[in-house]
Amino acid sequence: MRRVRPGTTASRGGAGSRAPGAGRALAGVASGDRFPGGEPRELPRLWHVTLSVSGEPAPVAEVRRALEQLAHDHPFLLTSRYADDHAEIRYWEEARDLHDAAAVALRLWGEHRRTAGLPPWEIVGLEVIDRATYRQRIAAGYGPAPATPVGVHPF
Repeated sequence: MRRVRPGTTASRGGAGSRAPGAGRALAGVASGDRFPGGEPRELPRLWHVTLSVSGEPAPVAEVRRALEQLAHDHPFLLTSRYADDHAEIRYWEEARDLHDAAAVALRLWGEHRRTAGLPPWEIVGLEVIDRATYRQRIAAGYGPAPATPVGVHPF
């Protein structure tokens, strides 16, 4: 029995056969070649996420308790700030690219609304920046205010 590569025919020298490599160009990657920027794109990177939510006023004590529960369930959260009608969550996300980090951030509030008892607020803002940009902003003094002590705090 002859084994045949997918996409080729099993003919033996008939009209359907072709010389090896004919009609196909093969491209190789020499050892030591690097992706632009020096690292493969598949490696995850760290992204600083700021998620802002807002909605109808809710009792401040319930908002605080819900954000504390979210932080307990997901210890990656750095800082949450809140008032009776809005909140802001800051954290680091590890993701392949900005699109993946943003997609996770946009699902965070809705997916954990019931389990953490979060208010039925909508996402009104999202910022996702890479670690280098975050550090550059902080060093220049114009970035997101350095996170208040880690935890849940009123505005």
